[in-house]
Amino acid sequence: MNISEFKTAGKLITGLGAVKALPSEMSRLSIHAFAIVTDKGVSSSGLLEHITQLLPNNAAIIIDDIPPEPEITVIEEKLRLLRQKKVDGVIALGGGSAIDSAKILAATYDYPGNLSSIFGENTLEKRTLPLIAIPTTAGTGSEVTNIAILCDPETQMKKGIVSHCLLPDVAIVAPEMTKTCPKTITAASGIDAFVHALEAYVSVNATPITDALAEKALTLIFKALQHAYNNGENLSAREDMATGSLMAGLAFGNAGVGAVHALAYPLGGRFHLSHGMSNAVMLPHVMKVNAPFCSEKLYCVAKLLNVCESHHTKDEAVQLLLTAIERLCRNVNIPQSLKHFDIPEDCLNELAIEASKVTRLLRNNPKQLSVEEIEDIYHHAF
Repeated sequence: MNISEFKTAGKLITGLGAVKALPSEMSRLSIHAFAIVTDKGVSSSGLLEHITQLLPNNAAIIIDDIPPEPEITVIEEKLRLLRQKKVDGVIALGGGSAIDSAKILAATYDYPGNLSSIFGENTLEKRTLPLIAIPTTAGTGSEVTNIAILCDPETQMKKGIVSHCLLPDVAIVAPEMTKTCPKTITAASGIDAFVHALEAYVSVNATPITDALAEKALTLIFKALQHAYNNGENLSAREDMATGSLMAGLAFGNAGVGAVHALAYPLGGRFHLSHGMSNAVMLPHVMKVNAPFCSEKLYCVAKLLNVCESHHTKDEAVQLLLTAIERLCRNVNIPQSLKHFDIPEDCLNELAIEASKVTRLLRNNPKQLSVEEIEDIYHHAF
């Protein structure tokens, strides 16, 4: 077993009612004049009010207009506000976009340089502001990863920022916080979490620790997603999805994700598809290409999810798994092709060239892909 490092938030607090721990955690971290970073959907759902009612005073600066796919200019604008108000902590409340934005705001509060220079790995060295993350979707796992994603308007690409500074001090994962999540977001974020677990499992950087987390995440999400989608009030399904998403985040935050994410990035950056939706559309097509290069792992997943029987060969089991994944996507109404999003076919070569530049992710993939192979995957997804 090679030497590996496991990264996560400083403390995980999970389970029904876990948000009640927020005031004590803020006190422990000496957070008094703080900012809550969220989006309009969360604030209009009543979740923001639910959180503010737990807090002892009205010292919060509310930033509730983080867009679904934030650009770096949004961070620059909010950063000026936080510095002006001299906050001493940040509370992230929402899905991946809000949490990623909050992570970057907390990590760049004292950053002296231009924010355009923070893209890439280990460009941020320290974070002075305490950070608490509370997800309201079961999907991104951002509450436990050292990764944040922003759109770069100049290149029309999503770009990653990777640094230990982005790991929250505390992640509070309470399944009741996802009850108001709309069906479309429940579906897209749920498939996103499934992708995180599956790509971490077949990653060239997988370890026995990340494998164990990914296996449990895959099992929970595969069984619970359709129930959570059909009935948002189903707290048992919501809890399994929240736990599965968290475990998937722990898995991919350490093993990495691969080509599904790499091919999804240009779709989000150029056509503003949500992160979850673009991953969900690309998942079956990338996995078909990956399958011969990680067949043993996919065979294990097929048996784990009970989509095959003992008499099936390995190849048959893998095919049954791919079919089951496609069926899961259909059952939660994930569009099956890029045509649905009015993406022109004549831009697929450009998308492939852009995706091929996401080497940070592609190097984790079980099969190394050429530009031509990437373009071929896009054509199959079209």
